[in-house]
Amino acid sequence: MRPLWRCRNCAAEWPCQPARLALLVEYRDDRTGLLVYLGGLMVEASDQLGQLHSQTGLDLTQRFLAWARARG
Repeated sequence: MRPLWRCRNCAAEWPCQPARLALLVEYRDDRTGLLVYLGGLMVEASDQLGQLHSQTGLDLTQRFLAWARARG
């Protein structure tokens, strides 16, 4: 649900655990593509959430990108 960036199914902050799992499956052979996709969404979410909450310097890196990095 934009501009709140909540899941339509469970109302948790998106990407919620089911969304993360679905994205990992969808991009299982393209982790770089997943990170590029999530990075674009993170920029959009930052703009929208910043307008809603009047926050500056909103850091969404953990929420959008950190979980998707390949584990070594």
